[in-house]
Amino acid sequence: MSKIGYKALVEAAEARIRTISVEEAIDKLGSGDVVFVDLRDVRELKREGGIPGAFHCPRGLLEFWIDPESPYHHAVFAEPKEFVFFCNLGWRSALAADIAQQMGLETCHIDGGFKAWKAFGGEVTQGKK
Repeated sequence: MSKIGYKALVEAAEARIRTISVEEAIDKLGSGDVVFVDLRDVRELKREGGIPGAFHCPRGLLEFWIDPESPYHHAVFAEPKEFVFFCNLGWRSALAADIAQQMGLETCHIDGGFKAWKAFGGEVTQGKK
């Protein structure tokens, strides 16, 4: 049986989705037709803070929150908007943007994730200790 690792999965996802720079993401922040989706674990969010106004969706729940036929559906994913996914480094967000795109959403993800956002000096909300 052949095996595929996370690097190959992320690379394949990135070939199918749009990746945006932190600068592009900052330009989109606050736009009424864009939803930032923070895929990080709640512990990461509490420890590191987040991007102002981002909707928090733990990665493990994404497919269930997107699908309108799921009992766990969240209405935010039914809005006709662009969804900008991010995680800490951009790996989970690449996979998530790929899945969400397959599920019918307009998606992209931030190159380098939240770590790159912070390094660039993007605005950050405070985490809760």
